[in-house]
Amino acid sequence: MGSFTSAGGRGLVTAAVDPETGALTVLGATEAVADPSYLALAPGGHLLYAVSETGQGAVAAFDTADALPRPLGEPVQVGGGSPTHLALADGHLAVANYGSGSVTVLPLRADGAPDRPSCILHHHGSGPDEGRQESPHAHQVLPDPTGRWVLSVDLGTDSVRVCALAADTGTLSVRAEVALRPGTGPRHLAFHPAGTHVYVVGELTPTLTVCRWKAAAGALTPLSEVSLLPDPPEVPSYASEVVVAPDGRFLWVANRGHDSISVFALSADGAHAELRTTVPCGGHWPRDLALDPAGRRLYAANERSGDVTWFDIDTETGVPRRAGSVEAPAASCVVFG
Repeated sequence: MGSFTSAGGRGLVTAAVDPETGALTVLGATEAVADPSYLALAPGGHLLYAVSETGQGAVAAFDTADALPRPLGEPVQVGGGSPTHLALADGHLAVANYGSGSVTVLPLRADGAPDRPSCILHHHGSGPDEGRQESPHAHQVLPDPTGRWVLSVDLGTDSVRVCALAADTGTLSVRAEVALRPGTGPRHLAFHPAGTHVYVVGELTPTLTVCRWKAAAGALTPLSEVSLLPDPPEVPSYASEVVVAPDGRFLWVANRGHDSISVFALSADGAHAELRTTVPCGGHWPRDLALDPAGRRLYAANERSGDVTWFDIDTETGVPRRAGSVEAPAASCVVFG
């Protein structure tokens, strides 16, 4: 689990998972890197990567062979401010830098530790919200299921950039910039398991945009937009994370402020999303959602109430039912190894 050390979090927190109940038991924590707000595991689970969401952003790698992850060298600066997301892409680490509105690519050494940046791709543009969209704010970077493309979501420019990664040089080139509705403030996206559709959540306007994805051409096409909430919220609501069920039947979105999880049913082809209901997130300010590897349980990292809450998922309706929680100050991210 990741957390904000600047807000009282314990940094990188390790917990054991009860396979029968899904319950978490905290084993230990390390503050080897400041504000590890987002984490990514390498295939096999033996290496863990973390952003350091600070003004002079950095990334760090950890060996997870022991109960408490061991740092692999010192954190590496990414040449961008306030990184919020990272992902593995074709032997490289891609990082979204919210503060500087850029995406950094770092080659990985033989031991899996990141090397110095091979590319920093700067976004350009702005949006209609003068307080939040005065400049680019790259919030997420994610490879598509084929590994041919890297998509970066920018809250400041109301757009998603489709990029090609040259594995030999570690450089990104923009294939297309796809505009979404102005003012929605796209934050994160997720792919349908079939790889044919993409779902983008708006942070500034509580929306889910369904897009068609054609990997052969690297083409992203917005199809429809649906509200994340059944009624206008009484308090401002800011979506954070979106996850899709492994079988493609359901989708869930976390809503901060409204402090809920939206439950969507997806059509068989993934082209349509229908809001079924919302349920309480079990705390305050759910910054992240994660499914367990089997797709049977959903975990919410509730940042401001300082806990991670888990839910059993009804296999017929997709509705999460609260099953328990564990204290996790300033929780920001959950990953399973």
